[in-house]
Amino acid sequence: MEQQGLNERELRAWRAFFEMQALLRARIEQQLQSSGLSSADYSVLAVLSEAHGGRLRPYELSRMAGWEKSRLHHQLTRMSTRGLITRERCGPRGMYAVITAKGLAVLKEAAPGHAQEVRRLFIDRLTPEQLDQLAEISTTILDTLQGGQPPL
Repeated sequence: MEQQGLNERELRAWRAFFEMQALLRARIEQQLQSSGLSSADYSVLAVLSEAHGGRLRPYELSRMAGWEKSRLHHQLTRMSTRGLITRERCGPRGMYAVITAKGLAVLKEAAPGHAQEVRRLFIDRLTPEQLDQLAEISTTILDTLQGGQPPL
């Protein structure tokens, strides 16, 4: 199989990272579902719970979550139907996404189990030095992706 410009070392690192990320996301999703939330629900609720007044404009929320406008719109619609968030008018054309008391309660109930699973599957598997290295590596890549910089 042609390696598409990646040498053996690079390919090994990329494949291990890709597989690890997919499995980790699946396990975290599985744990969250036991509390009645998807990882998307949890992400939105966590961001809103940390926002001033528990509210954000959708464009701010999509930027913070790293989602496209249409994905966020559909997610907010589903969450609104379940009473986890509400939408409030902001001026003649604006809108806020607002976490509800129910949404906050569900988040607070899910957070300890979520943190425990993240710790069990991820944090406790790494040394403090490895955690620092991973944070540095992730920040380097995020800076490039968020800055819209083209690859070297």
